[in-house]
Amino acid sequence: MNQLADKISTSMSFEEAIANTQALMIQIEANRLSDEEITSAITNLIKNKGSARGFFVGYLTSDFLLADLPCLGIIRGLKSAPEIVSELLIKNLAMSAAMSITHRRNHQEIMALGSEKVLQRTLNLIKQINLEQIKISLRKLQISLWTGEGDYQKFLNRWGYDREQKQIIQQAIDQVND
Repeated sequence: MNQLADKISTSMSFEEAIANTQALMIQIEANRLSDEEITSAITNLIKNKGSARGFFVGYLTSDFLLADLPCLGIIRGLKSAPEIVSELLIKNLAMSAAMSITHRRNHQEIMALGSEKVLQRTLNLIKQINLEQIKISLRKLQISLWTGEGDYQKFLNRWGYDREQKQIIQQAIDQVND
């Protein structure tokens, strides 16, 4: 078994998870890990919410092309924690869509393009993972967008999304269903 995959523990911090994700991606791109080793490493990275958040930050914002084309080991690893992964992917979907608007309003085109890259990668993972929990969470997010109530209303209020941002979040949800 690969040393990095062995080193990844279930009790790492957010920052350690980002660093370990980047190191893992280097090894994946260099073809140094089997699908089983990748699955094991991802499974350990996402066992708790804090390190799972770090994984998604490191993965979705990386310059590695594999983030656009996740291998089977990554998909299997992400399926190992459906509740955590579902929640974080839904929030990443909403936040990256809304932030693309914010960055454009602030004339920060490079930042807007970065948010759009994260959005596309998130959409890709959502489609490939295809978890029932994700479908349920997407529906709950839609209900909060439409009614101003529900499970995701506190999240939407926390970030203060306006009408235009909510519309782009809805468009992102629609892309999942295409």
